[in-house]
Order: sequence, then structure tokens, then C-alpha cells
Amino acid sequence: TFDLEKFKFMVKGARLVSIIYTSNIDGYTLPVKEIIKTAHDHGALVMLDAAQTIPHKEIDAKKLDVDFLAFSGHKMLGPSGTGILYGKYHLLEELNPIFTGGGVAKNTTYTGHELLEPPEKFEAGLQNYAGMIGLGEAAKYLMKVGLNNIEKHELELNKIATEGLLEIDGSRIIGIQDYRLRSGVISFGLDGIHSHDICMILDDTENIMIRSGSHCVHSWFNSRGIQGSARASFYLYNTKEEVEKFVDALKKVRKAI
Repeated sequence: TFDLEKFKFMVKGARLVSIIYTSNIDGYTLPVKEIIKTAHDHGALVMLDAAQTIPHKEIDAKKLDVDFLAFSGHKMLGPSGTGILYGKYHLLEELNPIFTGGGVAKNTTYTGHELLEPPEKFEAGLQNYAGMIGLGEAAKYLMKVGLNNIEKHELELNKIATEGLLEIDGSRIIGIQDYRLRSGVISFGLDGIHSHDICMILDDTENIMIRSGSHCVHSWFNSRGIQGSARASFYLYNTKEEVEKFVDALKKVRKAI
């Protein structure tokens, strides 16, 4: 959980708060509305990493009053290497691009240049047009399916996985225990079996692909003395039968080792 009282102390003097919206370890969503208000009360801007949120639930950046919000395309059925940065327009106007080149300048002279307005001034040179089109189509598809429907479906799958895991001797769920607070992921461990071994056995014997390791947050695991975890991720294309097969496969692993 997130300690808002501690955050009120930590944010003093900060100019920018950069924080995740939803954890990619256990799927827990932070109380971002309260975090944003607190940061603003202390004169700080807020940058939200919403890569683990955007594909799974509806959000309203304007209602949140967030200053910047970023997310990737590959987690929402889009092409790899794509992503989006949302920002309040007046803040984007104040920012200068890191790179300049074709497509960002309104006019140039031998002594200077005049930039276009956002977002064009941040898009120098040839862009990944195929990726942009693919990401746009992915967004349209998710809107057609309905993010509320996706969220409901994921919770049903996570319920099956959670209840199944708790039936296995020596199993432990990493992070938030309540599946209703975990969105589309579940991180776990089996006593006496390294997470990498769990991952490889499931892949080799059942054709089930999950992830293992520290999930790009080594500091979180190191501070708790945990050597990583296995993590299963569910999305709109997964079925209840697949999750049941996943649980059965874990039970086989437990019996074998």
C-alpha cells in the first residue's frame, strides 16, 4: 500500500514527482488522485507512468489533473517500440525538445530557429509511422471491446489463479493478496524452486509462457530479501480454461520437485 502521510513529508521541496500508476509486480493501483493533489499542494508537477494501467482500465487524465502521463504500446496490443506522452498543453509549450531536425521548425535563419507548436516540435526527423498507425488501431480495438469489460474479465481470471495458487503447498503470492486489487497480473513463488526454473518448466512441458526475475524493480525485491518471483499476466485474449491449465501445471511442478 502507499503511505500518503509519509509522502506528504517526502514531497516537500520537490519540483517533479515521477511515480507509477499501477505496479507491474502485483498490479496494485496507487491512489494517484490523492498523490497528485498532495504534490500540487506542495508546488510539484506530477509525471505518471501508466504503462500498466492504460491497457486494463478506463482513466481520465483531465479529471486526475495529472501534468504528464506516459505509457507504452506493446502492453495494449500495439507494436513494440511505440508509446505516448500526454502532457498539459501549457507545460508542453514550455518544454524544449531534446532533438531538433526536419519537421519541428516553423522557420530557420543562420542564427536561430522558430519551433512549431506541440506535439510537432518534439517529433524530429522521420517517425515510426507504421508503429503509430498500429498503435492507433490497437487503441480503437480496445475501445471497441471496452476497457471496463477487459478489467472485469481479468479479475475473473485472476480469481481463478489466486484460488488455485493458494491450494498449492509452499506457494506465496508476492505483494497485494486480494485479487480484486491486482488487475491483470499475479506474482508468486514456490518454496524451494527458483522462479527461473518455474518459468522454464512451464514453457518446456506445458507451452505456458510467464515471466521470472525481478521485473525491472530489483530494488523492491532486494529491500525485502526476495530473489525475484514468477509472474503471470492475463489479458483479454486469455480464457478461464487457460488459467485453469496454468494452475494445474503449477501443481505438477510442485509434485515433481
